[in-house]
Amino acid sequence: MKINLLVLLLFPLLTIAQSKTDQPASIKGVLIDEQNKPIPFGTVSLHKKSDSTLVTGTLSDETGTFELRSKPGTFWMKISVVSYQDRRIPTVQVVDKTVDLGKLVLKTSTKRLDEVVVKGERSQMELSLDKRIFNVGKDLANAGGTAVDILSNVPSVAVDAEGNVSLRGSNSVRILIDGKPSGLVSLRGGSGLQQLQGSSIERVEVITNPSARYEAEGMGGVINIVLKKEQREGINGSFDLITGYPANFGLAANVNYRRKNLNFFVNYTTSYRNTPGRSSLYQELYRNDTTFITQQNSTNRLEGLNNNARAGLDYFFNPKNVLTASYTYRLSKGKRYADILYRDYQFSTNNLRSTTLRTQDETETEPNSEYALTYKRTFAREGHELTADVRYLDNWESSDQYFNQQTYQADGITASSVPTLQRSLNDETEKQFLVQIDYIRPFSKNGKVEAGLRSSSRDMTNDYSVTQRADNGLYLPLPGLTNDFLYEERINAVYGIIGNKTRKLSYQAGLRAELTDVTTTLRQTNDVNPRHYANLFPSVHVTYDLPRQHAVQLSYSRRIRRPQYNDLSPFSTFSDNRNFWSGNPNLNPEFTNAFEMGHIKYMNKGSISSSVYYRHTTDKILSIRRVNEQGYAATRPENLASEQSYGAEFSGSYALSTWWKLDGSVNFFRAITNGGNLDVNYQSDTYSWFTRMISRFTLPRSTDIQLRGNYEAPQKTPQGQRKALATLDLSISRDLFNNNGTLTLNVLDVFNSRRFRSVTEGENFYAENSSQYRVRQFNLTLSYRLRQAKKKAKEGGEGEF
Repeated sequence: MKINLLVLLLFPLLTIAQSKTDQPASIKGVLIDEQNKPIPFGTVSLHKKSDSTLVTGTLSDETGTFELRSKPGTFWMKISVVSYQDRRIPTVQVVDKTVDLGKLVLKTSTKRLDEVVVKGERSQMELSLDKRIFNVGKDLANAGGTAVDILSNVPSVAVDAEGNVSLRGSNSVRILIDGKPSGLVSLRGGSGLQQLQGSSIERVEVITNPSARYEAEGMGGVINIVLKKEQREGINGSFDLITGYPANFGLAANVNYRRKNLNFFVNYTTSYRNTPGRSSLYQELYRNDTTFITQQNSTNRLEGLNNNARAGLDYFFNPKNVLTASYTYRLSKGKRYADILYRDYQFSTNNLRSTTLRTQDETETEPNSEYALTYKRTFAREGHELTADVRYLDNWESSDQYFNQQTYQADGITASSVPTLQRSLNDETEKQFLVQIDYIRPFSKNGKVEAGLRSSSRDMTNDYSVTQRADNGLYLPLPGLTNDFLYEERINAVYGIIGNKTRKLSYQAGLRAELTDVTTTLRQTNDVNPRHYANLFPSVHVTYDLPRQHAVQLSYSRRIRRPQYNDLSPFSTFSDNRNFWSGNPNLNPEFTNAFEMGHIKYMNKGSISSSVYYRHTTDKILSIRRVNEQGYAATRPENLASEQSYGAEFSGSYALSTWWKLDGSVNFFRAITNGGNLDVNYQSDTYSWFTRMISRFTLPRSTDIQLRGNYEAPQKTPQGQRKALATLDLSISRDLFNNNGTLTLNVLDVFNSRRFRSVTEGENFYAENSSQYRVRQFNLTLSYRLRQAKKKAKEGGEGEF
């Protein structure tokens, strides 16, 4: 199906003045490399033999296949692919039937400068109707950052102060690493991505309306983070040295060695960060005709040492059979220090009653391992392939926290109580086993069927206890705050897809069936909560190619958001003893019907895609905050009746000149949320938007300057609103060492404005919150490439940048 989405990508169609009786004929072929592997995204142009006038052009699809149409005549053809030598076919004779050029072998471009291979680069943003790809290395501001920093600046994606990821305003997003689940987005949700160094990421794929091929999990869609790995002959690699302020020191190495049938790859990153943060809370509590006011200010500092090692090999039995084995080990050790100052007033802030100081000292260790084995078989017919994948995840997290709290009278000096010393121990484990098989078989020129199955089992435990020191010096358990939580999940799925093309119309229809068994258990109280449900998830995608390099697509899919481990765990956070966050064991899954219409237009100097979408969600999961009579707040996820969201999104790239390039996106949406099943006041109808723009300037002496801006408009919620957020990043890079290295200076959040602010209201309270988990950051990164010279961007006239 993706063949249709890439047709007419780069060159405008110029009509040849011929007799109206001439009927266009098809010219097709397959681009392969010297190892008989398909070459995707190759530029194929057809020129008139007599005067070399450009007639038409196209790109090869992901299988290397291309097809274009022309009226009868004599032509010559040029094939251009980044990192390959151009190939010219001197004569192409078109009559009234299909011209099949067969397999066309392209040779690797190996122009050497002191054993350095000069290689091209794809544009920063690649657009298609069903997927957007963001090439990480081209965005200068990513140097020295983490996976969270990268996702924070991907169009349509937002990351909040706690590291939670949302897509088009939906916080239900399925995040994959190399197309599969990862421990980085399991125990801690998306915040675990802070351990992944951005230099190990090749690209980020955003799929807003996935087909039945993908897991049904994720209401907003799928984000796939693809890690770096080469397969070229010999040894090649890249190395990064990072320093920054506040403290950010790191080293990254990505190395590959290919010899004949074996390809070895190693990725290693290590980093030390000392990240300061701050937050504030103003709350009014209404009780017995009296207003009680609390002002809360917090400062925190997180010191973290992270090590990530990934190694593996590809074994090529022959060009059509490859076995890949890999092992990943991650170890994160951290120290967190926090001070919270509570000021309590009555009636007004002029009437201070008391102050309370609470400190936190946490030691955290997180080791996790991943084992993966993948086999891929390709058959004689193009596009006919079988893939089998087996992987095992073994994750663990241990947290040991000490809290010291002291309350003083209004003078802030005289203690009004003895100090309170508390300790919280939290041990979490996760073991996950996954098997997945996918099969694709073409049945005609453009038609194919796909089928697959997936089975996963996941077992997680959480041993949690909170104790308080008594007068005799012993730590005694606090009632209700010690338990052992078990989470058992089994998901089995099968899917089938059929797709075909008739002239300009392409279609794909699929159906996925998933059987889910989830059981949660509280051992100490023997509370068992089993959930069993079976669901069908259809998907339909229809594409129509329009004249003059336009294409439009209609799509529909049904999605699910299952309550995950953190959503169901009843344990409350304890670092702030006046504001508690926990899961909800009684949470039900939410379901969404998603409709989308997309359009894409390619131009000589860029491209633009647009889409309108509608989502209807039942049992919408949102966090609800409640405050008791003492002013203590509890926040946990709840099922609201429904949500309807409408939106329009525009993404594009354009080269204003050879030295100035732009790309960006803007998303407008309306969300109507109905929480009347819980409280008649839990309603919201909001209009909002967010945008991202990048402006890049190429200067003499191999110097680049980049500005990257983000803006998120205010948005209403069922309990209040999230306020606007605006940030600006500045980056400057300079090539060194005969273009084998690059030095990059970036300033993230130039104006120190990345603050998450919200207003929350309830029947008996009003609260304003502001938090900043990362202050303005300066990073200096030195990159060196071994047989991977700096990739050069294509000229804007080639249709991308």
